[in-house]
Amino acid sequence: MVLGRLQVIVNVTASSDQAAALELTEVVAGAGAPTIQLRAKGLTDAVLFDLATAVQDVCARHGSALVVNDRVDIALAVGAAGVHVGDDDLPVVAARRLLGPGRVLGATARDLPAARRAEQAGATYVGVGPCYATTTKAGLPDPVGPAGIAAVAGHVGIPVIAIAGVTADRVPEVLAAGAYGVAVVGAVAAADDPARATREFLAALEKASVPR
Repeated sequence: MVLGRLQVIVNVTASSDQAAALELTEVVAGAGAPTIQLRAKGLTDAVLFDLATAVQDVCARHGSALVVNDRVDIALAVGAAGVHVGDDDLPVVAARRLLGPGRVLGATARDLPAARRAEQAGATYVGVGPCYATTTKAGLPDPVGPAGIAAVAGHVGIPVIAIAGVTADRVPEVLAAGAYGVAVVGAVAAADDPARATREFLAALEKASVPR
């Protein structure tokens, strides 16, 4: 599959309204988001499977790709496009072995050495961040900024996705730094109009994109 330049992350916890998460998925996928990442923590396997199945159904109807955070087993079980793994998740090489060659595998990287390790282990892309300060996820290190993106992009052979604190207004500077695309949470999920926010990101990415 062609990796989309916009990845909208749908966050779900054990206390979340899952109907609201599905509604958000429907809205942003309907607005043209090419990739939806389901990040669900604290759910039982049975509940997560049911939720991921429903999210995959929404994505399939709208032509969006589903990437499941952390859980390779759930991604395979629901036929998702791929998985994104972080530092504390299954190692990239093991995730690739389970996924096979055809599915997307994203990996979190804070710096160039980590990005190179992820690439060598079979990652399809690296999510580099936190790019900017964000309150969406606690315990993150200091933001790397566009300079941190530039320190990785161009030095690996896979796309770099800038994550954390990215707004539509910041898209030009992260793409100028070498990012292929962006992953967003609050800028879409917390927007008054998530569909409009999604379209604004897509327009900003289209305008700022350069041939790679």
